[in-house]
This record gives sequence, structure tokens and C-alpha cells, in this order.
Amino acid sequence: MSNNWPIVSLGEILKPISRPEPVQAQKTYDILGAHWYAKGLYTKAVLNGLEIKASKVYRVEKNDFVYNRLFGWKGSFAVATDKNHNCYVSNEFPCFLVNQERLDKQYLWYYFSRESAWLEALGLSSGGTPTSRNRLKENKLLAMKIPLPPLDEQRRIVARIETLAAKVEQAQRLRRQAVGEVEALKLAAFKKVRDSLLQDGLEKKTVGEITTVTSGGTPSRRNPTYWDDGNVPWIKTGELLDGDIYDAEEHITDEGLRNSSAKLFPRNTILVALYGQGQTRGRTGRLMIEAATNQACCAILPTDKLEPRFTQYWLQSLYSEMREVAHGGAQPNWNGKMIKDIEI
Repeated sequence: MSNNWPIVSLGEILKPISRPEPVQAQKTYDILGAHWYAKGLYTKAVLNGLEIKASKVYRVEKNDFVYNRLFGWKGSFAVATDKNHNCYVSNEFPCFLVNQERLDKQYLWYYFSRESAWLEALGLSSGGTPTSRNRLKENKLLAMKIPLPPLDEQRRIVARIETLAAKVEQAQRLRRQAVGEVEALKLAAFKKVRDSLLQDGLEKKTVGEITTVTSGGTPSRRNPTYWDDGNVPWIKTGELLDGDIYDAEEHITDEGLRNSSAKLFPRNTILVALYGQGQTRGRTGRLMIEAATNQACCAILPTDKLEPRFTQYWLQSLYSEMREVAHGGAQPNWNGKMIKDIEI
């Protein structure tokens, strides 16, 4: 970046905007959340007024700069798109108008897509605990400084980033193709090892005989106290990628954990996706943290009779065979009994 570009505070180029609306019992509201790591806004829930406990919600318009106070340190910054126009957020999501005569909104978004911006947000946040309860207040955000080249240069920077992003995506597609080929080889190797062990005459037990097999649950999306400001990791099947799990895309509150079928599973629990889109069903994950899951995740609890990684590899070696067992019509699903009945 040029040393000649002015460094300005965000307060010079962002204007706080609030569009509160009283909650009406018969109206339906699309409630937005903000993905971590500057991945944009998404529709978290569609609720009618009777399902919303707050007295007010706040309308978002296209091109608003929006962030989540609680997870600024996780990069929950976004610019509202067409899809987000006239949706709503809670009072934990401040909105700002972008001075488009001085600032390109995409330049701003890319600026807040950097880890260094998230670390700065963490340093400016305050709260009850070092991380999960930290809040980035509006005055702290507006005091943050940003290099501000001329608009034409901002747009050139955005164009260069997007060109590079397209090349990265192409490289990632090639990598995914290669990973798929490696996965096929790995599964073949797992099967070979499994077949060898089965032929050695070793004692066999079903998973259900050795340990506890259970599943999670989903707190009601209609109750914001189960979700807002949550600090309990909550895993979905799409996050099971046959690897280790250190964090979750969503979090629930302690209240949501207590008042639902969700359970807190210990470290070294092996998760299996019972159903899901595409190739999700049958994928596994090993918890490296305490976490809850949704009901589509089967949990094999740790025991001194099974080494967690061995269990995970064993299940992966059965991936293709298990997927061929159909339950429920065209979309074959697994269930807890199938997991319990697996011999190991």
C-alpha cells in the first residue's frame, strides 16, 4: 500500500443508522446472522412476531455495513446484499451507512476480511471473559483507522483481489479433485487393513456393546435466548469432514443447552453424520473440544476400550458400504441402531 494514502477513522466515512420497528404479532420477519471470518450475512431464522421475545427488531438495507458486537473478534463483519435487503437483525448488530463518495463498500468489506482487523477488534473489545463474552462497541469500531486511497484506486484494489480470488477458487477446485482421488485411495487402504484384522480371528464386538451411542438436538430457533450470545459450540453435519473439530460455525447458550435435547459431548467423541446433503451422510469428525451437536450427528462417546482415531478410521472404511444401505426412500439415511450394530 502507498505511504501517501491518508489514514482516516471509520467515524469519518461510516454513519450509524438504526431503523427500529415494533414487533407485530402477525408479521413475519427474516432474522439475519453474520458468518464469522467476513463470510457475509445469512438468514438465521424466519419468525412471526409471536415467536420474537424482543419488542423491537432493526431493519437492514442493501449496502449497509453490519457487524455482530459479540463476534467482531471472529470477523463477523459484512456488507448487506440484495438478499439481505429489508431483513432484520437484533440490537446486537449495529448498522452503518457507507459514505460512497469516499469509500467503496467492497474495499471496506475486504479490509475487514483480514485477520489483522479481527485481532484489532479483539483488542478493542470488552466483556466478562477474554473471548466469548467480548463486545466491540460502536465507538471503538468507529475509532478504528483505515487507509483511504482515492475511489478509483480502491476499485482497482477490489478488482485485483477478485481476480486473485478467482484464481484461488480454480486452484481449490483442482485441489478438491486431487483430494477426492486421495480419499478414494485412503478408503481402499482402510478397507484392506480392516479386512486383514477381521481375518486374524481377533475378538469382535459391536460398537453398541462397547460404548454409548447417542445423538444431539437443536434448541428452538424461535427462542433467541437459546442462540443470541451463545458460547457453547454447536456442530452440524456439514462440519464433519473426516478430521478434527476445534470450533463450530454456530453457538448456543447454556439456557439453550439445558432446555432442549442438545447434549454437551466430551473431547474425543466421534461424530457421524446420519443424514445430510450430497456426500455428507457417513462423514465423521473427532471432537477436540466439548461441544453440542444437532440431531443429525450421531455421537460415539469415548471409552477406554476404543482408541478414538481407530474408531474413526474403522467407520471411514465402511463409508461406501454403509451409504448403500437405504432408509427412507431415495435419500438413504443412517440411524443410531446401524452405528450400534457395527462390528469392530
